[in-house]
Amino acid sequence: MISRHLFKTALIAALTTPVAFAAPDFEFSDRDLTTSGDVILFVGPDGTLSPQAAQVDAATDGRLSAALESEAFEGLFGLPLSLRAMAPFSTVTVIGTGDEPLSARQITDLGGYAAIVNDQDAVAVLADGLLTEVEGVGAYLAKGYALSSYTFTKYKTFDEENPAPIDYTVSVYSSDPAAESKFDSDLAYLVEGVTLARDLGTEPGNTLWPAEFVDRVRSAYRGVDNVRIRVLDADDIRRRGMGALMGVGQGSIHDPRLMVVEYTGGDRGDAPIALVGKGITFDTGGISLKQNNGMWLMKSDLSGAAAVAGTVLAAAKRGEDVNVVGVMPIAENMPSQDAIRPGDVLTTMSGKTIEIMSTDAEGRLLLADAVYYAQQEYEPKMLVNIATLTGSAARAMGDDYGAVITRDIELSLDMMEIGKVAGEDVWPLPLHPSHFEQIASLIADIKNTGGQPGASIGAAVVGTFVDETLPWVHLDIAGVDWRETETPTSPIGHAGWGVRFMDQLLRSDQD
Repeated sequence: MISRHLFKTALIAALTTPVAFAAPDFEFSDRDLTTSGDVILFVGPDGTLSPQAAQVDAATDGRLSAALESEAFEGLFGLPLSLRAMAPFSTVTVIGTGDEPLSARQITDLGGYAAIVNDQDAVAVLADGLLTEVEGVGAYLAKGYALSSYTFTKYKTFDEENPAPIDYTVSVYSSDPAAESKFDSDLAYLVEGVTLARDLGTEPGNTLWPAEFVDRVRSAYRGVDNVRIRVLDADDIRRRGMGALMGVGQGSIHDPRLMVVEYTGGDRGDAPIALVGKGITFDTGGISLKQNNGMWLMKSDLSGAAAVAGTVLAAAKRGEDVNVVGVMPIAENMPSQDAIRPGDVLTTMSGKTIEIMSTDAEGRLLLADAVYYAQQEYEPKMLVNIATLTGSAARAMGDDYGAVITRDIELSLDMMEIGKVAGEDVWPLPLHPSHFEQIASLIADIKNTGGQPGASIGAAVVGTFVDETLPWVHLDIAGVDWRETETPTSPIGHAGWGVRFMDQLLRSDQD
């Protein structure tokens, strides 16, 4: 007889077939602008109109330039001015560009601002005339627009008074022939990777558990070339001696998984870059139970694994010339008669033992087995782990920076440059020998928490299982994975943080 829980789980799954967010359709055109509908264009502080914008001004009999003058439009970066009664157009929206040459990141942000001012209407975006040396400007505008327009409406009920979002088209007018191909063959896949991460990070815990996470990710990769997926179930995890991963997941009725996605885009035999992401599908804290205030957000404690899944997907779909392996340990941290307790000792895959001081310091336990597995199985040339690991990092960084911790400050500085380009900034926190001393255990090799600062202590636990000669980057994204305020390219909600950062890391490996 099927249990009530299993029946309920099956029913929920049947009623909530995933409906992925669909970005607007983007059309690229080098033809003259059609003089109708809504238009978005960009103007700097000097008020100079590009040839495209001048066409709009001429079509309005000079009312555009007159309005900019009368409104004293300053052209500050991202500042919008929406002008109505601009016949033959419905609305003409002008967005400031600032007076400095624009980077690809800034152009992407301008595309995000364009999405913010547009209300799901077909719109023409004029891409020419921006002060920049970036090729394919229209592609980056489209990328920013797509990232900014993300919504998660899967569980919304719509009616006549509250209509569902509609499909619409964004026409990007650009004379740059590189724009369309750059977007269609590259940046659109990056948007898809971010979307996958956001979808996974937003999904409720009652509809996304370890096995379901695996199924969702596997479905996203269906038909993608040069990809191999392997999944370790609970029996496999036990056989490999992954006592830390198994320990975290054993309190849940949903068994843990270890999901590995290998993408071979470089030369066969070349060492891959390993990306390892924490995937707690829901974190109650276990026996060390969290307070209820804010616990709902622990559905996104899988943000690291979601970012890894999205990053490898983007690289594989665009055919990046790199070998990369994504390792995602997935578990649900629940209190039960089978859950681990404070004071328990777990034996990891490496043979090292960990004394549990708090079952709410569980992410580092998953990573301990996962980073060791990645090294043993793939001998990577670099290892990056990413996790919503500590409140300490969130308090230190706020929502402006992800925390980056390495053994080598020069590597940390390199990561800062990657973040600046990607649009996901990081800032270094220290990793000192004393941090490793603070996790010494009286009865085991180490303990899973203890001492301050908490973010560095968490990194030290993970670092215990990483070869000291291997370039290693620890990303703690606890403060940036979920946004309470929007940015140009991240609406309120799950940010999919880390996909753009790690994507840029993979690109920089080819430079």
